[in-house]
Amino acid sequence: MKWNSYNTGAYEGMIAETICIPGHNGDSIHAYYSRPIGDGPFPGIVLIPHMPGWDEWCRETSRRFTAHGYSVLCPNIYERVGHGTPAEVSMRNREQGGVADETVMGDTAASLGFLKNQANANGKCGVIGMCSGGRHTFLAACTVDGVDAAVDCWGAGVMHKADAPDAPAPVDKAPDLQCPLCGIFGNDDRFPTPEEVDGLEAVLKELGKEYEFYRYDGAGHGFWYHDREAYRQAQTMDSFEKVMDFFDKYLKTE
Repeated sequence: MKWNSYNTGAYEGMIAETICIPGHNGDSIHAYYSRPIGDGPFPGIVLIPHMPGWDEWCRETSRRFTAHGYSVLCPNIYERVGHGTPAEVSMRNREQGGVADETVMGDTAASLGFLKNQANANGKCGVIGMCSGGRHTFLAACTVDGVDAAVDCWGAGVMHKADAPDAPAPVDKAPDLQCPLCGIFGNDDRFPTPEEVDGLEAVLKELGKEYEFYRYDGAGHGFWYHDREAYRQAQTMDSFEKVMDFFDKYLKTE
């Protein structure tokens, strides 16, 4: 149990701020960077934003992981369409056809490199994403060097091809999965459906990949989002504990 397990006499502190990093193709992009105060060493997490945008929920979630001992970088993968409120930027991104997978993978690789190169890093770094960010997380775990653990939260579209007719489905990259994968899914979700989750699990099992999936009754898409009607408190807390145990197992060990 991670929640409320800290010692009330212990010191806790963090720094959280917006910085700029070189992303895909060297583009300067904004990123939200939260990390514990102290010498460490600390493991890192790249949080890939979801389709609602580079929003306040992503920032809050970054700080929540930092409170549990992680340096977290959340890159603005929507930087190329300009700035505004998260809703405005997300809409503009959709109108312009969405962000290319290649760009997101480049931003993710840059974020991993940034975290692993910090003086107080322990050299291990995971990736997590929700919805479209979950799909991107799966792709990163298969195609980006240096991912030590990955968490796909209800990633939509992993089993489907992109709009480009010659583009492979992310699941086609599964043979190249290079790290343990954790999956968090709601059984009432339609993107992905339980059947799609079954299909992904069957592929991973056949390939002998290291994975652990957790599925929740009474939960649909985005059930961690406390600012939306989809929020489910009990399922959120249980699955967050599962994610923390997973990251601790693969990122905090020697």
